Amino acid sequence: MKIGVLGTDIFAQGRVNIIDERIKTLKQMFNSAKEVYIQAEIVTEEAKLLEADGIIATEGAKLDLIVHDMEFVETRLLRATDEDEKNLLNKLRGQLDKEGFLVDVSLNQEEKKLICGYSLWSIKPVFLAKQEDLEDRNNLLFLAYAHFGYISFFTAGEKDAHGWSIKKGTTAYEAAGSIHSDIQRGFIRAEVINFKDLVNDGGLSKARANNHLRLEMKDYMVRDGDYLLIRTNK
Repeated sequence: MKIGVLGTDIFAQGRVNIIDERIKTLKQMFNSAKEVYIQAEIVTEEAKLLEADGIIATEGAKLDLIVHDMEFVETRLLRATDEDEKNLLNKLRGQLDKEGFLVDVSLNQEEKKLICGYSLWSIKPVFLAKQEDLEDRNNLLFLAYAHFGYISFFTAGEKDAHGWSIKKGTTAYEAAGSIHSDIQRGFIRAEVINFKDLVNDGGLSKARANNHLRLEMKDYMVRDGDYLLIRTNK
């Protein structure tokens, strides 16, 4: 996952862990050898913001996002000859005129195809950071991570307590693929318990005894904080 940053220098370009206290708890519970956190690649160069999955911007940098996209839309309008494209560009300009982000514009399938090649910043999810958000870098990353539509699920054992990043709406089968393609191919079912229930039960053994460990199939929609024990045929 790449996170663009605009308007603040509290982040340096490069990879950073998103520290999740739940992983520390799982490490203790399972006596894991290490903790593995979800990582984000921070992008601070404006030229690379287009590569980001989402953008963190200070409230002071909001206008920079709007101006960048308006300049692109205005330039494109001058060259556009296709009526469908002109209509789309005018729709985008209307949103920008209201100082709104383009990610909030409702687009049909044809418009989505047209816009995919555009060099626009605010077509991505944008998290507007308040001044107090900038005081805690990790909390800011957590807030932005969720705002961009990501959730976390966990695995844990003797080797490690591991956080995995997926988009909200991901199935158990798809989540298995984020661990390893072989696990996805061999997927039979997943034993699932949410982190809070696992902690309240004091571990997997008591969770099983309390019937809190559920069997879920491929189409189960993984929730934030789920602990997954995936059963495979390999």
